[in-house]
Amino acid sequence: MSENPVKFERRPEVIEALTPEQYRITQENGTERPGTGEYLGNKAVGLYVDVVSGEPLFASAAKYESGCGWPSFVKPVEPENVVELRDVSHGMVRTEVRSRHGDSHLGHVFPDGPADRGGLRYCINSAALRFIPKEEMEAEGFGAYLSQVEDI
Repeated sequence: MSENPVKFERRPEVIEALTPEQYRITQENGTERPGTGEYLGNKAVGLYVDVVSGEPLFASAAKYESGCGWPSFVKPVEPENVVELRDVSHGMVRTEVRSRHGDSHLGHVFPDGPADRGGLRYCINSAALRFIPKEEMEAEGFGAYLSQVEDI
């Protein structure tokens, strides 16, 4: 899917326009309180992109209800857009996920997702995401991802 003509990058003016919560999550490695994120219950068809760079991260078809309190996905729509880093904060070892172009803290990935869908659970903060409904994807330059946003 890398043929997308949209350029993804970290831009200071976008970071300055973030809400305090978006800034805390994406720039200071924060975490939303469980059950509070805007996209936790979102069942609409579309694409989730990085709130800072706009790079595509997760398709609605990969979203599932994990019960963890944060939006959960089984896989990224563009694996190269999600960087995994070892995180030893808070007295535990986890794998942090960040956006490649925006360098936004997104959340963490755990090996306890649905086994029949790869076994991973990408536990993502809503404040790190912007949701683009399916009907707006083409106009926003994400038409190449239309086939990936809903189960066929």
